[in-house]
Amino acid sequence: MQLSELQAVKQRFGIIGNSPLLNRAIDIAVQVSATDLSVLITGESGVGKENFPQIIHQFSHRKHGPYIAVNCGAIPEGTIDSELFGHEKGSFTGALGDRKGYFEVADGGTIFLDEVGELPHSTQVRLLRVLEAGEFMKVGSSKVQKTNVRVVAATNMNMQEATREGKFREDLFYRLNTVPIFIPPLRERKEDILLLFRKFAVDFAEKYRMPAIRLTDDAQQSLVNYYWRGNIRQLKNITEQISVIEQNREITGDVLRIYLPDNEMEKLPSLLGHASNDQRMFANEREILYQVLFDMRKDMNDLKALVHELMAGEKVNVSPSMSTDEFELIRPQHISSLKTKDTFMSSKYTPAMESEDKEGHIEDTQEIVEESRSLQAIEKEMIIKSLERNQGKRKLAAKELGISERTLYRKINEYGLDKLG
Repeated sequence: MQLSELQAVKQRFGIIGNSPLLNRAIDIAVQVSATDLSVLITGESGVGKENFPQIIHQFSHRKHGPYIAVNCGAIPEGTIDSELFGHEKGSFTGALGDRKGYFEVADGGTIFLDEVGELPHSTQVRLLRVLEAGEFMKVGSSKVQKTNVRVVAATNMNMQEATREGKFREDLFYRLNTVPIFIPPLRERKEDILLLFRKFAVDFAEKYRMPAIRLTDDAQQSLVNYYWRGNIRQLKNITEQISVIEQNREITGDVLRIYLPDNEMEKLPSLLGHASNDQRMFANEREILYQVLFDMRKDMNDLKALVHELMAGEKVNVSPSMSTDEFELIRPQHISSLKTKDTFMSSKYTPAMESEDKEGHIEDTQEIVEESRSLQAIEKEMIIKSLERNQGKRKLAAKELGISERTLYRKINEYGLDKLG
């Protein structure tokens, strides 16, 4: 497709962006529109899948026929067969008359089945028959009816996984997936994020009759690097929030981050540089440090036990994954100090502590100094904060800390923290 044609399609259907993945999806939609092949559109929620069935319909020979969009996930399981295929009078309680279904109404046109992965198994069987033979029966009827409908389906579900788990019929999946179209998530279209933001900002400025908001350089960087789990829909909602709430029309990075959900902050690398100004980020980094210290303590305890065995002349099973440098480190003749930079844990050793008898055996008189109390204070603080965050629920706190409930209970008793959990 020529660039001018591509831009014309985007303008006609309100699609914004120049991502190669997006352009590829549009090109496939236009190319396949001339056929009657079934199309399956996949992509995360909020990426704009609903635009592509309209492209396929408007560029097809069916463009003068009906176009019906059906959200399969919004129709109750007990009535979806009636909605799609119709029913006869008296076929069930409340069926006061005959009713045409969407497949009968859309004859000669296109039907868009959004969230097709939500269809119940009984409906999947009926849909498969429509796709293979163009036939269906109304609920409560034994009469076979014909329909000539182009089916375009969409889902945010992993359909291969759904078929493996038996949630979706494999034969129906392959029948729908004759031509697959993948719509990329917003985080894979970083070059389009600022374009979309500016478009939404201008739209809301016109809607609410106020100047459009604009972003500083650091705010733009934050916007581009954000994870955008809700994709375009989430970006639009946040743009509207900022447009309505903020009085200052120039939005800085600090202001923007107020509107970005915390559960996705870790996906935002640019925030690391602002950790000193962001107490939440600082807390997270401190907790990571605590976890590292716990791991260090465990490793040092294991190392000291191994040293004791080596110096006592006992046979030690060395892990196959242990490197040569690690093995050299723990050999008695190389143990001069196991001190870390801080005072969390240390081991003192001097040549005077070692004496050699006539047979060449080494007599171990090494004294190992236990960790300082500072590590215990850090451990206690980490447990307290975890219990507070989880409202005293020990099971959740233990999971967060990466330890067993039994160990957590022992530590609570050891530090006298019974009132917290």
